[in-house]
Amino acid sequence: MVIYLLPEHLHVIYTHAESIYPEECCGILLGEISSSGKKTVQIITTENAWIPETPGDFGKERRYAIAPQVMLQIQKQARDESLNIIGIFHSHPDYPAIPSECDRAQAWQEYSYIIVSVDKGKVIEVKSWCLDENHQFQSEEIAIVEDE
Repeated sequence: MVIYLLPEHLHVIYTHAESIYPEECCGILLGEISSSGKKTVQIITTENAWIPETPGDFGKERRYAIAPQVMLQIQKQARDESLNIIGIFHSHPDYPAIPSECDRAQAWQEYSYIIVSVDKGKVIEVKSWCLDENHQFQSEEIAIVEDE
């Protein structure tokens, strides 16, 4: 599968990731799915709502969560605009753009997962991932396209 993004979509993701550093940023991708891939139409940045459950759990520097009420609100917005949630993006501060076990455990098969590596406050790498039928992440091509 391929996920198509406009340059301005990447700009929104990169700006959000760098502005939230050293915490993980997160957000949602709205778009359309066809046989040729996933076409991103809109990027929605969200607040990282992660709350550690027990003392010693990782904080927002290593975990992210999108609040359920935010997901529901964006799902309704997407439906009203005849779009779908096609993916989630988040950053890995000072860590590669490779999914963690926590990322895999929380992932849904239908979505693309764009991970942005932010090193010392600057984006250095972006990759997209999808879950296969065995619930393992597989690399997904990111195609940067100009506006139609």
